[in-house]
Amino acid sequence: MKSALRRPKTRRLAAPAPSNGRAGKAKAIYAFGGGKADGRAGMKTLLGGKGANLAEMTNLGVPVPPGMTITTEMCNTYYALGERWPHGLEAQLRQKMRWLEGVAKKGFGDPKNPLLVSVRSGSAVSMPGMMDTILNLGLNAQTVQGLIVKTENPRFAYDAYRRFIQMYGDVVLEVEHKQFEEILGKKKLKYGAKTDADLSADALKELVAEYRQLVKRAKGTDFPEDPFEQLTGAVNAVFRSWNNERAKIYRRLNTIPHSLGTAVTVQSMVFGNMGSTSLTGVCFSRDPSTGENVFYGEYLVNAQGEDVVAGIRTPKPIAELKREFSKLYQQLTKISQRLERYFKDIQDMEFTVEEGTLYMLQTRTGKRTARAAVAIATDFVKEKLITREQALLRVDPAQIDQLLHPTIDPKAKPRVIAKGLPASPGAAVGKVVFNAHRAVELAEEASERVILVREETSPEDIEGMAAAQGILTARGGMTSHAAVVARGMGKCCVAGCSDIIVREEENHFEAGEATVKELDYITLNGTTGEVMLGEVPLVQPSLTGSFKQVLSWADQTRRLRVRANADTPQDAKVARDFGAEGIGLCRTEHMFFGEERLPVVREMILAKDASARKAALAKLLPFQKQDFLGIFEVMKGLPVTIRLLDPPLHEFLPNTPEDQERVSKQLGIDVRQLRETVNSLHEFNPMLGHRGCRLGITYPEINEMQAQAIFEAACELARDGVKVVPEVMIPLVGHPQEFRIAKRTIDEVARQTMARYKVALQYLVGTMIEVPRAAVVADAIAQEAEFFSFGTNDLTQMTFGFSRDDIGKFLPHYLKERILPADPFVKLDQDGVGSLVRLGIEKGRAARKGLKVGICGEHGGEPSSIDFCHRVGMDYVSCSPYRVPIARLAAAHAALREKK
Repeated sequence: MKSALRRPKTRRLAAPAPSNGRAGKAKAIYAFGGGKADGRAGMKTLLGGKGANLAEMTNLGVPVPPGMTITTEMCNTYYALGERWPHGLEAQLRQKMRWLEGVAKKGFGDPKNPLLVSVRSGSAVSMPGMMDTILNLGLNAQTVQGLIVKTENPRFAYDAYRRFIQMYGDVVLEVEHKQFEEILGKKKLKYGAKTDADLSADALKELVAEYRQLVKRAKGTDFPEDPFEQLTGAVNAVFRSWNNERAKIYRRLNTIPHSLGTAVTVQSMVFGNMGSTSLTGVCFSRDPSTGENVFYGEYLVNAQGEDVVAGIRTPKPIAELKREFSKLYQQLTKISQRLERYFKDIQDMEFTVEEGTLYMLQTRTGKRTARAAVAIATDFVKEKLITREQALLRVDPAQIDQLLHPTIDPKAKPRVIAKGLPASPGAAVGKVVFNAHRAVELAEEASERVILVREETSPEDIEGMAAAQGILTARGGMTSHAAVVARGMGKCCVAGCSDIIVREEENHFEAGEATVKELDYITLNGTTGEVMLGEVPLVQPSLTGSFKQVLSWADQTRRLRVRANADTPQDAKVARDFGAEGIGLCRTEHMFFGEERLPVVREMILAKDASARKAALAKLLPFQKQDFLGIFEVMKGLPVTIRLLDPPLHEFLPNTPEDQERVSKQLGIDVRQLRETVNSLHEFNPMLGHRGCRLGITYPEINEMQAQAIFEAACELARDGVKVVPEVMIPLVGHPQEFRIAKRTIDEVARQTMARYKVALQYLVGTMIEVPRAAVVADAIAQEAEFFSFGTNDLTQMTFGFSRDDIGKFLPHYLKERILPADPFVKLDQDGVGSLVRLGIEKGRAARKGLKVGICGEHGGEPSSIDFCHRVGMDYVSCSPYRVPIARLAAAHAALREKK
């Protein structure tokens, strides 16, 4: 048996490093095959998920083609050495390849009995489609002839060879993928072939020659013939793919550490494209969209794995396998059930059948929609596979946001123009765009809702998919790139919609007689696969079934209470329906922007003296009181934290000359007076200017009116037997004396109002800690304040010196350069801002034992920030109503992590 491993190399693509980077003594490569493996499932950090699970399946006796895994440590060392191999890695790779030759009984480069291998990536955390794979490696002009003689199947051999040249040319040699596709397209046109599978052996042989010529033209050198040179190039390419742009974006979107590195799995090839008894597919032990306990997946006869996931051909549902190959179906389902029970989680498996023999190529924990996650978690508890605590940890708090999005209104009568595969459930409405860049541009810069429409998505579309409301593809199946990524993101997706013809270059798609152009509205139903013309009404979700059960378990587990930020009775009702235990932030200024109220607010701002201001405020009083009555009534018996007026007054006045003309006529004043007031209120830095408690101190009549509205509403309801728990919050306090002055006004109004109504109320007066100085002098403030609520939006702004409105100009660069791990207005900066929070709590409680402490910035609904709030001993978090369920589950996760 001849072997390329025993011949001298013609060229080295990965020179060993002369430095102290070594792999000679350390175990750099772990083998699996022949019924045993060096690794095991618990070694994911070292072997990646793919390598660790292949080792475990081998040890379990599952049919797995033999191979080896180069560790993630070698990837990190490769980068540490300036993209060079550590000394000794090449020797270990040659040694393990000789071992593989013995197990496979084939020779690597043997022209009579060639060993072909796949080279795949594999991180500790699954990143589907983000890194590179190469199949059929080891083919050259000699070995392809040996494959023909051995298999007596020239078509198969040339099909494998042309695939290898295309994948290697694209991934390793960086010849543009599109150029290979253009040659393939012309070849199919020449021979009248609808799909690749319709091309004859002679046509594929021509294709191989033309692909080799393309490589020679593009790179100025021949396609590599030496199999070991091919192998080293492929290993380098997989290492490099760890830091390709799409992989970095995916890690950033999914909070995966950049330091993990990827393993490289080199595995003996098995072929699903050897004829009518060969096939390849992807399957799940349960439905990853719904969580239903049914075997789920797709397959293609006479194909290789990338055909299924890349959407090149639309595959068959796995149920048809039972009819076509019943024994294989039984064997596959038996393995699926065994692996699920062994790993105690839904499994995502890849398989190939070579001339009737089944091989498992991969198993990993299956990505699933939030709907499936909660259903599977509760079902596994019922099946006694996992505990309730384990079930809670199986459901990602950030993911359940998917369950809180709208669905199609059943009363709607939409015009359905096409139907595809229901790849990811939910509903989405948006303007059509045909490329990822345009999706990002419109969604982020113009705040437009968009639907990304593509012939098929590729990993390069990741940012556009993240920006879009939903995704529609003409090709691909339920396990295509679009489907898998959309489910992971919680995006609505309709895939494989053959009813539409996408003309990306002309910026439109056709569906029957309908032509839909860029920026036209469409609606997607990811649950049914329907595509509808225009904006279809949607309905809000509710907490039922498995979701309700999971949240019930979370409530029994967590310590942190969860409140909501709500400014209207309607918001308060939504919050209660989602399980909020009070309101942690009611922003009174939001009540001022109503059509009837804004003119009165402007009248108050334009007043020349306190008397005129009080007259205008008296008109506002009934509006404010009515709002508080509605909110208190919805939140019966639960605390309601009401923040007094916070923003600077200029925000209520018109800025443009046209608006100023219109408003001056509406108010019956000279436009010059209005402009003078606007100019007088101008501030160079209004976020640090005349706002918050400063307004209430300079214009105490504002605080008086708001306190009167609060306490009159509370007293009226209390008199009628409704329990009311008002908490008045003074914003932007940085000095204890500011708090004392404002509190004195509130207490006096409360005393007078309760005396007038002959009602005794329990109420609290506290403050937002959002100025860094307030955290530093929290002990002095707590002498008077009865609760603290950390306003981490402003606290982040003032601690970093970042403007929330302007950070977008440089934040992408800061994230790319890894100056910041995440947007600090989304995820709490625990080292900097978090230190001030911790200090404020410690000093506040040192001065006032049992001080109630919460958070009411946007961080109150973000899981990692909630974990921090739990660890520093807060009493509650407050977030938007639709994030309340997320906060409930995240608080339970925090309690379970602390317990562990």
